[in-house]
Amino acid sequence: MRQRTIWAIAAGALLLAGCEGSATHQVQVRPPALTPAPVPVPSVVNEPLPLPEHPLSFASLRLDPRAGVDILVAHVQASLAAGQEELKAGNIQKGQADLDKAVNLILLSGLQAESDPRLSKLFDQIGETMHAYPATPAKSDEEAEDAQAPALPAPIDEIADMTLPAADPRLVLMAQKELITVPHDLPLTVNDSVLQYLSFFTTPKGRMIAEHGLERSGRYGDMIRRVLKEEGVPQDLIYLAQAESAFQPQAVSRAGARGIWQFMPYRGEQYELERSYWIDDRSDPEKATRAAARHLRDLYGMFGDWYLVMAAYNSGPLNVARAVERTGYADFWDLQKRDALPKETQNYVPIIIAMALVAKAPQLYGVQVAPEKPAAVEAVKLEHPVDLHLVADATGADLDGLRLLNPQLLRTVTPSQPGFELKLPAGLTARFQQNIQQVPEDKWTSWRLHTVESGETLYDIARHYRLTVPALEVANHLDAHATVPAGFVLNVPTVPVVARMVHYRVQKGDSLEGIADRFDVTTADLKRWNHISAARVARGTRLRIYSGSESAEISAASSSASPSTRESAQARATARPGALHTAESAVQHRVKAGETLYSIAREYGTTVSSIRQSNPFLADRSLETGDLLKIQR
Repeated sequence: MRQRTIWAIAAGALLLAGCEGSATHQVQVRPPALTPAPVPVPSVVNEPLPLPEHPLSFASLRLDPRAGVDILVAHVQASLAAGQEELKAGNIQKGQADLDKAVNLILLSGLQAESDPRLSKLFDQIGETMHAYPATPAKSDEEAEDAQAPALPAPIDEIADMTLPAADPRLVLMAQKELITVPHDLPLTVNDSVLQYLSFFTTPKGRMIAEHGLERSGRYGDMIRRVLKEEGVPQDLIYLAQAESAFQPQAVSRAGARGIWQFMPYRGEQYELERSYWIDDRSDPEKATRAAARHLRDLYGMFGDWYLVMAAYNSGPLNVARAVERTGYADFWDLQKRDALPKETQNYVPIIIAMALVAKAPQLYGVQVAPEKPAAVEAVKLEHPVDLHLVADATGADLDGLRLLNPQLLRTVTPSQPGFELKLPAGLTARFQQNIQQVPEDKWTSWRLHTVESGETLYDIARHYRLTVPALEVANHLDAHATVPAGFVLNVPTVPVVARMVHYRVQKGDSLEGIADRFDVTTADLKRWNHISAARVARGTRLRIYSGSESAEISAASSSASPSTRESAQARATARPGALHTAESAVQHRVKAGETLYSIAREYGTTVSSIRQSNPFLADRSLETGDLLKIQR
């Protein structure tokens, strides 16, 4: 019997691993019964059972470490070229989609861009192209923290590596009594390993971990149980998610697993979880739950034992299949006793069983739970990308709340693909649709909305958003010097930083501070982009700089343009509708030590570009202490 079990596990492992190279996975197994018949295991085995006469080879399960770099480069080049053509033709969304595809090809390949000079160059070109178009505006320094989705440590990393003292013997009878009285659709066992973790969950630290997960289970529990039931697997597998992440969609493990169910990238791809520059479906609670249920169902089809399924979920089916082949035992506790599995996996199953016991009767273990309520949400289908800051302005919702409702978003901008479903707090859809209409669709990723408060003036609002008053007037079709009533919703034409990447060769006498000022960036940015830790940079060093288009063009040209050319360019800039500040009064400012164009622009509620336009000498050199600037207000 045990020999036939080993053969079945080996065949299943080969079948599942054969699907790992495919991004699309069709489930071929039937849903198992919720309470599968247990496989009888003798309590004492005097000697290992014989292996098959021709031992199975698991070589086909090994992933080929070699990558088709040449093929990858060709595909990335094709997607980049297609994106550039679309962008030049004005098809922003199609162009961005092609660029997204180019990025995905590199990300999903498993290769680092720096591993091949061609990939590194292509990655730079993709970044430069993305930054050259306002559909994906770069964020200011204040918004830098908002640009990335927050990541939280995965609880399993902390718990599974613990070395615990002996179990409290007083818990044995309590746990055994609970097994008789509480309903469960997953086999639950009480042994020394489980009792150790039960004892841990009665300590202050253990109670805190259990309470945190059980509180958050209220937000997602109903959805998870529904999906598990629909997919035909035990609903008690919800405690696997509690052990993995404490139901935190942003949880990220040390190994790079992400989301409530802690999917690794390749496994998520196998179960159709999308991962791109914009989103990571591993953090989408419902999509990840359905993928996890199907993966667990596939594993049960391979091993026929839920404890082995959990072990395979943690360490991979290959590790478990090899342990079974090596020892001859298709039982988790036998494998644990023989140290046939990684230490974390040996602890993994007892953790889940202990968590299930605590969750089903928390009062027995001194755990106090006040579950969160599921969020009431509405979904809006978007045909254009939109910045979450604008969504917050249009709805009155909190930005952090929007992120919590849409944890799969890696950026504060939604993907460019039409049909993306953005979740909003219930009752705010109509308000969003009404207010968003007044913003041009091509400005959804850069403009803001502002509701005028009592006593506010256009100058106050312009100063807050670092704009000029005429720019506000033009964006809202207002007469010059108009007043607006409290409650009026204004378009705020925040200027996207249309950035481009340039390379600059450090010259004699250059300093990081001087170079940063010349390109309107910060010294910290220069150091981060070029992995510089020292205060100085050597002459001849080639720096990578992402800068605003106007300053980049001026500096990269080494000030070679003739005075007449610069005056002509300035005249064209001044004639633009957004540069109506000439009708306003001008003030003069004497530059003090330590000041930068950025700090001066903030002080006067204007922009760096506006100051440069009003002071042509800044095209030839950087700002110096004592300079007299003309500033339009």
